[in-house]
Amino acid sequence: MEGWHETEIRVRYAETDKMGIVHHANYLIWFEAARSELCRSHGFSYREMEADGLLMLVAESYLRYKSPALYEDVLIVRTKVAEVRSRSIRFVYEVYRPEDDVLVAEGETMHLMTDIDKKIRLIPEHYKAMLIGDDEQRERAFPANQAPS
Repeated sequence: MEGWHETEIRVRYAETDKMGIVHHANYLIWFEAARSELCRSHGFSYREMEADGLLMLVAESYLRYKSPALYEDVLIVRTKVAEVRSRSIRFVYEVYRPEDDVLVAEGETMHLMTDIDKKIRLIPEHYKAMLIGDDEQRERAFPANQAPS
């Protein structure tokens, strides 16, 4: 899929509840793993940003569950940069089970760029360029301060 980065996840037993369904908190962990992989695929890592004295602080998260995921399911977490502003970055996600062509969950996170003292900073131009890449027509995320419908 154009503009999307895909990360494969296999559901581990420890990620499920007593009913064998993935516990809801794991999706945000998978979003983080997929976001890290997306950044690496765009030419940098969180570690490099931290070495530059920068942090991407999670300011908002949204998650909608569509279908349960179960132990041993192989899932694809699709991640895309939806918006880059002067001080914030918004990522969108889809968790997809290719075995039966089911969208399991969808969501997004919005991050503020800060320094190590947690003061909001401008996103350096070289990180913006790596995140935006060649695709200037990025899909728009849900508006800030407005719940998705």
